[in-house]
Amino acid sequence: MAAMDGDGGQQAWSAHRREVLAAQEDALRRTRQEEHERATAKLRAAIGRWQEAGIAPLPLRAQPYTGSGSVRTSLHGWYLKHDRSIAVDTEGRFYVMRVDGSLLSRLRGVTPNPSPAPLVVGRGARDGETFDLDELLDMRGKDPVRP
Repeated sequence: MAAMDGDGGQQAWSAHRREVLAAQEDALRRTRQEEHERATAKLRAAIGRWQEAGIAPLPLRAQPYTGSGSVRTSLHGWYLKHDRSIAVDTEGRFYVMRVDGSLLSRLRGVTPNPSPAPLVVGRGARDGETFDLDELLDMRGKDPVRP
């Protein structure tokens, strides 16, 4: 009997642990979605300000993971950093502008996938350079990345 109680206790603990982890994962997913929605609203508002100020969208190019040069994309928008590593398209979608730099990619061009928009840009990045999204958008309105 003790073996069954122990095994049943272990199963109950495992089931409880799975429930706790699922609840934590769901809360994290909701938090990230809310952050993305708030950040996207800020991006779209900034795009409106930039357009009113006459800051036109540019054809966006991506940087290869390795090597030099850049890769053509089908996107138009604004770079958020002078190193052209992140951008926003005319629809307000956020992009990390790093792609495969293979010969085929360089010949055909690429279409990067949008990423969830953050409220703090660069959080967790290796270079340690982080910006509050509002601050970064304000900087690009005053000092846009030019072609």
